[in-house]
Amino acid sequence: MPQSEMEALLQLQKETIESLRQLVESQRLTIEQMAKSHEEQTAQLNQTIANLNETVEYLKKKLFSSSSEKTKKDEFPGQMDLFNEAEAAADPSVPEPSLREAVSGYNRQPKKPKASREEILAGLPVIEVPCTVPEEDRNCPYCNTPMEVIGKKVVREELRITRAKVERIQYVQEVLGCPECKKDGASVIVEAETPSPLLKHSLASPSTVAYVMYQKYVNSIPLYRQEADWKQLGVKLGRATLANWIIKCGMDYMEPVYKRLHEHLLERGVIHADETPCQVLKEDGKTAQSRSYMWLYGSGNDRLPPIRLYDYQPSRGGYHAEEFLKGFSGYLTCDGFSGYNKLKKVIRCGCLAHMRRYWYDALPGKMKTASEKPPAEIGFDYCNQLFKLEEKYAGLDADTRKAKRLETEPAIWEAYWSWLETVNPTGGSRLEKAVTYARNQKPYMENYLLDGRCSISNNIAENIARPYAVGRKNFLFHDTVKGARSSAIIYSLVETAKLNNLNIYAYLETVLRYMPDYKNEPEGIEELMPWSEMIQQRCRIESKS
Repeated sequence: MPQSEMEALLQLQKETIESLRQLVESQRLTIEQMAKSHEEQTAQLNQTIANLNETVEYLKKKLFSSSSEKTKKDEFPGQMDLFNEAEAAADPSVPEPSLREAVSGYNRQPKKPKASREEILAGLPVIEVPCTVPEEDRNCPYCNTPMEVIGKKVVREELRITRAKVERIQYVQEVLGCPECKKDGASVIVEAETPSPLLKHSLASPSTVAYVMYQKYVNSIPLYRQEADWKQLGVKLGRATLANWIIKCGMDYMEPVYKRLHEHLLERGVIHADETPCQVLKEDGKTAQSRSYMWLYGSGNDRLPPIRLYDYQPSRGGYHAEEFLKGFSGYLTCDGFSGYNKLKKVIRCGCLAHMRRYWYDALPGKMKTASEKPPAEIGFDYCNQLFKLEEKYAGLDADTRKAKRLETEPAIWEAYWSWLETVNPTGGSRLEKAVTYARNQKPYMENYLLDGRCSISNNIAENIARPYAVGRKNFLFHDTVKGARSSAIIYSLVETAKLNNLNIYAYLETVLRYMPDYKNEPEGIEELMPWSEMIQQRCRIESKS
């Protein structure tokens, strides 16, 4: 074979071998990529399964477990001193536990004393029912001498309910005429003055409207049930009439009081805020199924008379809070909702209760042993540590509380943030949500340390939402925007009166009785503030210690 053909054949062989090598390498890379892709898909599927299992456990916990986030003292042993274990162990001032405590972790809590009968019945009027000896038995059975009263004693007490009743009140106006002038053909007539009606051409009175409001906004009884109740009392009043009473009186007479309360709130140094969804059936530009919001605002622990206000708005836009709190410059305690960032002249304080709730939701379905501390348990316990200290400082004045906080709590926060940086949760898990929320809230969480009047949580605002949430479960929705706004106004007066220790029905009736004359008098409206001397005398709930 010629040399040239041999070289050509060798070159062809080399090219064939190189092609085969490249093919083998390509197939190897393809197999590796497929294996890697398969591993990634497997890991992703495993993570999805884990997240779904976590969701199932979370829903089971929500459905069947206690909703309280409180932790038993022995539930997470060894975690209450996460960053000072050595100091606690070496501290000789710490007393040793008793045998009973060492064996079972037993720790007796002082029982709350039962209320005495006098405390239960304090403030109720006393009606005596005399039980006397009949006349024929008042002589001595032995010598027939008339006997004298030597004493009386209370043999028993009971409570009596006087059922509500409806009375038909007619204002009869006296009309005078001069008989002498009548003889001369002149007609001189004088009519007696009559009280102004609450609503013209209506059966409504301050007592009836206050009763309807009390039933709906305190007892959470919707109007269709009240309609049936009025029928039982002998009066056929439709729910449309009752709704008209509430809306008309709420907007005409109670809104000026509400606006004055709003002015007082903006003068405070600390405000709590939150929002909760609601539904309005008839609202321009929105469907009946769309979501609206009731915004909630309350004064803080500033040792001044408490104020609670509701504000209906069609959306959750932060500009609603910005508009409502215009003119306020102080500390605003709220949750992690970014809409509150629109308020520029406030110092925003975070809510540890919300942060703890995220850790609580991320807790495993079955608690593990202390040696296997899951991150959610550690984060949850850091929050409990801070709450435990806050309980100790609750009764202190603002300056002392601030000083005590600065002595003990910054070290816990520093340890908490340092630990948080070490947590690397898997994507899509509840632990990731807890970690993300905590990291996002870091700029706000320690601002409560700046002022002793600030709270570590936003529980005040959550407590404002609770009465409305209970009522919403019963009446389900508002029919109109006016109805939603009047409900916000009345809820505000009810909850503010409650916290100022007033008889709520008496306060509502007093406002409705005086407001027809006070509507355009600022001094008169100020007299109707829940803390005014006049209101405290008329409506305060008297209690005996």
